[in-house]
Amino acid sequence: MNSLWKNVLGGTGEDEEDVLRNIPLFDDLSRRDIAILRRILHRREYVAGESIFTQGEPGLGMYIIAKGVVSIQSEPAGRELVELNDGDFFGEIALLNEVIRSATARAKSDCMLLSLFQPDLLGLLDRNPRLGVKILLSLARLVGIRLVEVSDELESMRKAYERLQAQPVASEVESPPPDHPILDDDAESMV
Repeated sequence: MNSLWKNVLGGTGEDEEDVLRNIPLFDDLSRRDIAILRRILHRREYVAGESIFTQGEPGLGMYIIAKGVVSIQSEPAGRELVELNDGDFFGEIALLNEVIRSATARAKSDCMLLSLFQPDLLGLLDRNPRLGVKILLSLARLVGIRLVEVSDELESMRKAYERLQAQPVASEVESPPPDHPILDDDAESMV
């Protein structure tokens, strides 16, 4: 089926359901829950090179890569932080808080993305509190895991920095202190 008509008519959705079942946020959802979730997702195609969102913009929701490759980049240099593929997701913090995007997301290939926006999740919480709470609890667990990972990485970097600080620099070992006059004996030993 042509992708335009598939977007309009919804297609079979089997691939989409498989993608959603493999997202950690939706691990605990039943088939029925996934069907309800699919109704509030937004589908959008991006062409290679197209910006999905830009660093500094307010975050409105999360994105799931149904098909394609997305590059997460640091601006203004455009340095790639990570490359994401089919089944990966990003921007999920925006479901909890409309934070400013800390990076740019750009389609690296033609992509089909599924989006869940904060207003849609809040509407789901009103209509189906059980399902909304399941998703929010999974999101809280995921954010907690990532926070621990970042804390561990920061601690590791701090220790590496302290080790580097403790190592003498070669020029400090070989050169006399600046207030120490160089004597003839010192000059001969430096040659």
